[in-house]
Amino acid sequence: MKVVILAGGYGTRIGEETHLRPKPLIEIGDWPIICHIMSIYSKYGFHDFIICLGYKGYMIKEYFAHYFLHHSDVTFDFRNDNQVTFHNHNAAPWRVTLIDTGKDTGTGGRVKRIQKYVGKETFMLTYGDGLSDIDIEQLVKFHRTHKKLATITTTQPPGRFGALDIADGNTVTGFQEKPKGDGGWINAGFFVMEPGVFDYIAGDETVLEKEPLEGLAKANQLMAFKHTGFWHPMDTLRDKNYLEELWKSGKAAWATSRT
Repeated sequence: MKVVILAGGYGTRIGEETHLRPKPLIEIGDWPIICHIMSIYSKYGFHDFIICLGYKGYMIKEYFAHYFLHHSDVTFDFRNDNQVTFHNHNAAPWRVTLIDTGKDTGTGGRVKRIQKYVGKETFMLTYGDGLSDIDIEQLVKFHRTHKKLATITTTQPPGRFGALDIADGNTVTGFQEKPKGDGGWINAGFFVMEPGVFDYIAGDETVLEKEPLEGLAKANQLMAFKHTGFWHPMDTLRDKNYLEELWKSGKAAWATSRT
């Protein structure tokens, strides 16, 4: 099963970083966030990726063009026509297809553009900026059980700020560190989709989260996989710093043996 990653947006909310490079190449630790995401899937045996490029997509192409070199010991023999010999390597067993899906294309339009690379097979889809300890195997199993066109992973994010427990008389009785928000379930990415989903996408301007998902819901073809573990997006510099702190402290719940 192929994994499609949306990696073409401008990332304007984290402009401090994205004026230099596309958002998926922003590093958490020593690794771009897109590689952290790919490792989540790779942990469960999914190694075939299709990456939808847009803003500064050439930089993502250049990164993967040199990926094997950067993860290998190598000898350059300049005496013999610059012969290159690779030795031990730590490169992941990935197959990566990089597709230019347009600089200003909507998220739905990007998915539509990679239809021929997916064909008539079930595929997975996620965003290039969200990390989670999601069990991909259980997600796929859930999707295959209900036999609908699409599964969307949902989660209840924590509140942005800590909260106080206040009793009668305005006495503070305790603190809660970033409790769950208002109880609503939000889109966490990590989709599983059947090729019939392409019929719900009109063209380049289509936003996946609008007409396609809304149409699937109205047709009773969209199921929710509820994830109650770790999930966090990298929308802002504050988010990036938070994920970096988790990584440095050894508390990165999404980390795999690869990362």
